[in-house]
Amino acid sequence: MNKLIYLDHAATTAVRPEVVDTMLPYFTERFGNPSSIYGFAAKNKEAINNSRDIIANAIGAKSEEIYFTGSGSEADNWALKATAEAYRNKGKHIITSKIEHHAILHTCDYLETQGYEITYLDVDDKGLVRIDELKSVIREDTILVSVMFANNEIGTIEPVAEIGKIAHEYGALFHTDAVQAFGQVPVNVDEMNIDMLSASGHKLNGPKGVGFLYIRKGLRLRSFIHGGQQERGRRAGTENVPGIVGLGKATELAISSMEARIKKETELRNYLIKRLTTEIPYTRLNGHETKRLPNNINLSFQFVEGESILIMLDMAGICASSGSACTSGSLDPSHVLLAIGLPHEIAHGSLRLTLGYENTKEEMDYVADNVKRIIENLRNMSPLYEDFVKRNR
Repeated sequence: MNKLIYLDHAATTAVRPEVVDTMLPYFTERFGNPSSIYGFAAKNKEAINNSRDIIANAIGAKSEEIYFTGSGSEADNWALKATAEAYRNKGKHIITSKIEHHAILHTCDYLETQGYEITYLDVDDKGLVRIDELKSVIREDTILVSVMFANNEIGTIEPVAEIGKIAHEYGALFHTDAVQAFGQVPVNVDEMNIDMLSASGHKLNGPKGVGFLYIRKGLRLRSFIHGGQQERGRRAGTENVPGIVGLGKATELAISSMEARIKKETELRNYLIKRLTTEIPYTRLNGHETKRLPNNINLSFQFVEGESILIMLDMAGICASSGSACTSGSLDPSHVLLAIGLPHEIAHGSLRLTLGYENTKEEMDYVADNVKRIIENLRNMSPLYEDFVKRNR
């Protein structure tokens, strides 16, 4: 097989041709600034609002509750920092989980320097937030609970509706980082008790450099970027019209194809998991077996290093990762894998494979064969594995 096999869709995705076609005119003949009052530019304001309508409908929100951002990370920062500022008279206690994306964790680090108290929830060995712990730590002065919808590394889908309900019982707001979930699984902000939701375009075959934050109507959140009246005075800066239009089109395509994609990706995911876990000994599936994103596979292989696996997969034309793309330069094991209880030596031997709508069963077999070969070769060179075999003869 000569073609590239891309299995890192949790890191980013290719922009679909239909999305590119929708965006192209806004780079050239439809280049007007949406804030200008003449008709030529006003049409771009209409295009932005059309995308706003599409996204709002996708999550059961109102159009005026959607605010466009430059990324999911910006949306996360906005949600946490603006909530902390707006509700500090009520309290300075914020709850999140130990397996959040670093856009949340590092923002919480910053808020701690500003006098806020952060409680980090544990998760079980499948990556699920412990509801009993949430109930035990939430307080009257808790202003925000922020727990991701689905984990970007191990794919576990959190009980967001229940978490939101508990937050509301204490008068706290509930924010969820849905960057991995939006467009992949059904989301409804009312049914799931969500007050704020972050998402990003490049995770669902849309463009990079654009995302959005859903803010429930009535919340007292101030501007995050000052300087102009764009986004109804809450996020200054000339709008990224091509990106916003592309995000709208990508959302439209993702929602219309979601049911079929979930079915296909789940079947391929389960097929590849079964091959790898049954044909390669001392292999562990990380994350929940069923409460997981349909396209996510995360495995740990004992006695090998994840970086070596990735290099050898790359030589075979397979793109994969060992965890979040945002921490790919780090030598430390994944904070997510450590949080679910894996020891350092096993966490270091992890592999994340995330599927897309174009992947095939033929590719899954090619990947399984190569992973099997690579793990066998690496273990044959491992003194740790050699010692283990000798001890267990």
